[in-house]
Amino acid sequence: MPRGVEEGSKRERQYEHIRDSYEDRGVSKDEAEERAARTVNKERHEHGETKEQHEHKKS
Repeated sequence: MPRGVEEGSKRERQYEHIRDSYEDRGVSKDEAEERAARTVNKERHEHGETKEQHEHKKS
């Protein structure tokens, strides 16, 4: 799971869903985890949920 994603959060559920979907399509476990993490991190960045963006907003 990507760093910064809290347990039980929407992003964790999203990560698990994407990972499982890739595995169902025959992608290896490691590759599925990597792709899912990248996708979730991209979504977090686009919605201003990354640590860097939170620190910037506080200033």
